[in-house]
Amino acid sequence: MSNWIPLWLHKLGSPPTFYRFAGTLQPWAMTLALLLGAIALYGGLVLAPADYQQGDAYRIIFIHVPSAEMSMFIYAVMGVAAFIALVWRIKLAEVVAMESAPIGAAFTFITLVTGSLWGKPMWGTWWTWDARLTSELVLLFLYLGVIGLYHAFEDRRQGARAAAFLAIIGIINVPIVHFSVNWWNTLHQGSTINIFGQSKMSTDMLWPLLTMMLATKFYYAASLFRRVRTDLLALEGGKDWVRRIAEDEAKS
Repeated sequence: MSNWIPLWLHKLGSPPTFYRFAGTLQPWAMTLALLLGAIALYGGLVLAPADYQQGDAYRIIFIHVPSAEMSMFIYAVMGVAAFIALVWRIKLAEVVAMESAPIGAAFTFITLVTGSLWGKPMWGTWWTWDARLTSELVLLFLYLGVIGLYHAFEDRRQGARAAAFLAIIGIINVPIVHFSVNWWNTLHQGSTINIFGQSKMSTDMLWPLLTMMLATKFYYAASLFRRVRTDLLALEGGKDWVRRIAEDEAKS
């Protein structure tokens, strides 16, 4: 029983198996991401009513909140993949961790930019060293640190292992970002979505927000599948399965 998890991970982590698996799911994931994203934007920007205090300015929430949630979600995935890579030396886990970092960094950057655009009319300033904003900025630096450390080594696997350590250490910042509005007195508003209770948002506003959060999950999956497939071809360039793919593409 103790060997079940490593054996399962090794089977799932077979590069040629995952390459085919990701190639099958990637277009479906991207299609769902675009479809759900379009529905969410229409619901949030057109159907949802204006906020009684913020007016139409609040509508940036339909980009800001899903991006913020994804910035933490992706870092958690990256941290878990990094842990698996270090413990069981699974090449695919290294690739998933390293290829998650640019996607997570992009979502974190979008979170900070949209937060500033939202904060200017609400707080009267583009930026303040608020606990939520500061910890989110630290999250961006952690993503950039992982990316930079990964590419600082000539040996890509050595760089991945070094970056994996940073990813695991930095995961402590994820709960800080999430709970900062509860732990400190901040300008940033508290959570409006409560999974285990009643959310502080009307249904007309809530469903587009939840739909966009689902759309970003599918977008992450599609982007990750594409990036991992490309990286696997580069890492496994001398293997027979890559050579067969190249031959099949040449014939077609």
